[in-house]
Amino acid sequence: MRNKRVFMLMIGFILFIAIIGFSLSKRSELTWPEKFVKDTAGYVQQWFYKPAGSIAGFFQDIKDLRNVYKENEELRSMAAAYSRDKLQYNFVKNENERYKEELQFTEQQKQMYNYNYLIAQVISISNDAYNHTMNINLGSKHGVKKNMAVTTVDGLIGLVSSVTPYTATITPITELNEASPTFNSIAATIQGREEHSFGILSSYDRETDRIVMTKIAENDKMEVGDTVITSGLGNVYPRGIRVGTVETKQVGNFGLTYTATVKLSASFDHLTEVFVVQVPEMEGAEE
Repeated sequence: MRNKRVFMLMIGFILFIAIIGFSLSKRSELTWPEKFVKDTAGYVQQWFYKPAGSIAGFFQDIKDLRNVYKENEELRSMAAAYSRDKLQYNFVKNENERYKEELQFTEQQKQMYNYNYLIAQVISISNDAYNHTMNINLGSKHGVKKNMAVTTVDGLIGLVSSVTPYTATITPITELNEASPTFNSIAATIQGREEHSFGILSSYDRETDRIVMTKIAENDKMEVGDTVITSGLGNVYPRGIRVGTVETKQVGNFGLTYTATVKLSASFDHLTEVFVVQVPEMEGAEE
């Protein structure tokens, strides 16, 4: 009986809803109680809807900000990677250009005098006032021998003074000093007038940063601005290596010969690579 009553109430409720819906569909207007209930419900709904929409928009904005931040981080990483790659590219490009220039120099020299050039890295420099030297990463195992000339693309640097199996010590020409027991003067001439010009690079003047050239003949046609190169006489420095340019020329102390000052072509600041000159005639030289 109880279940039957519940079933009858449900049937009655469904019919009631159906009758109301049918009656509303037949009417063109709502009664004022129905309008009041609908307006009240709409007013209440808007107060719930606006905060809900604002909260939903707030969380959407946070999500958008996170996406923008993530994109900015990715762009920063890409920009940093680009800058790093650009710097590396420029460094490698400059290195390649420099080595091309140096290798072209060696090929030109080999064609002129059949010399072989070993590219060496400067690994240390001694600034001792009484023993200014530099060390390179090539030694006797690489064919380097004592008294081999050392140069750069720009000009003469010095002479190999001692050798170990894997390193060598270079005495730069800025250590030229007639009073030194290891003194090796440099026989020099003028490029383009090798047969008619001669002098001796005998010492380095630290005050003027110039090499002094002596024993220049009175009738020598040497002029200011001429390029000074090694003459090859004396069998120490091979011929044809550029030393510098004549800056001044004046009568010597006794009036019989001239002296000149020579501005060095090579720069001794921040040396990184040098060339050790191998001359075929010196294969039997003492190590």
